[in-house]
Amino acid sequence: MRNVVLFMHISLDGFAAGPNGELDWITYDEELEKYAEGIVSTVGSPLYGRVTYQMMESYWPTVLDNPSPSKHALEHAQWIQEVPKVVFSKTLETVEWQNTTLIKDNLAEEITKLKQQPGKDLVIFGSPGLAQSLIALDLIDAYRLTLNPVILGQGIPLFKDAEVRSDLTLVDAKTLASGVVALHYKTKRDQP
Repeated sequence: MRNVVLFMHISLDGFAAGPNGELDWITYDEELEKYAEGIVSTVGSPLYGRVTYQMMESYWPTVLDNPSPSKHALEHAQWIQEVPKVVFSKTLETVEWQNTTLIKDNLAEEITKLKQQPGKDLVIFGSPGLAQSLIALDLIDAYRLTLNPVILGQGIPLFKDAEVRSDLTLVDAKTLASGVVALHYKTKRDQP
């Protein structure tokens, strides 16, 4: 069975983006890029909420047409073009990006179906709204969080109104040279 993994960059005070969706505070350097590549290698399908999906869809296909992208950007653009993507949205009517499935409702049921398919993990990239919904339904199996050395004071929180307790086990913690702390937790599940 595949796991649902949340991969999110967060500020020290728990925000996934600034008040207007800003991401300029993320300390994204070569070391973090390499760390993220390791997570991408575990992905069978990226999961997106509408906002993140539209941001990705508007950017990554353009990299393929760019005459001089970096090697990393070109490889990621090719990967993301081919990988089966899933977007969760109640407002989108259709999706145009190659290899994308739109799921409009029955979130828990649809996630359960995706988990039962063979393959690598289902990874939520960004998408704090989707993450909050899955946290509330206790559907996240692992958290891969990069804790950035910044206090935003306000923004889009990751754990907004979290009402469900989730006990976690620390799998790994790594401090990067930039001061980012890469955290990997697994959700503790009751054994039958």
